[in-house]
Amino acid sequence: MHYIIVPGWNGSDSAHWQSIWEAGWLPGATRIAPASWTHPERDDWVDAIERSVRKCDGDEVVFVAHSLGCYAVAHWLAATASSDPVRGAFLVAPPDQHAETFPGELLSTFLDSEPMAASVPAVLVASDNDPYCSIDAAARIADDWQLPLVATGELGHINSESNLADWPLGQRLLTSFVAGLGRR
Repeated sequence: MHYIIVPGWNGSDSAHWQSIWEAGWLPGATRIAPASWTHPERDDWVDAIERSVRKCDGDEVVFVAHSLGCYAVAHWLAATASSDPVRGAFLVAPPDQHAETFPGELLSTFLDSEPMAASVPAVLVASDNDPYCSIDAAARIADDWQLPLVATGELGHINSESNLADWPLGQRLLTSFVAGLGRR
């Protein structure tokens, strides 16, 4: 299984669980490399995902996305004729595009994301006190995308500021999700 890390706006710094997982817990994981980390352009991020998937040479892929990266994955899945070799998407803390905290002017190309492609198993993981997405909004996103929602308790935006280090709960959730892919 190959893991593709899809960070949110500005990428994930070295203290972010995605970076920690990439450096050790998920050996061989790769990170998308869009040119527009600071001024995100949806098509650039979708192209970066496509390049990363192609580099996997047919290996089975699971996306590990955070925040804005969840929307990039949703757009890629909606725009891709075949999701092969993608087996699943582990989506963590997507921001609420309708909230006052969402910088719509800067991230306008990510507004109105397509529903998640039903053929790709996915799970949405959210915090009860995310400043960028209430748990009710996360439930709405999960419902719109027809995904199960896993509420983690109070972990903020599930990012570096949450001080999660290697985020053991997230590791268990991803391990369980990937194990379930074999039963589909």
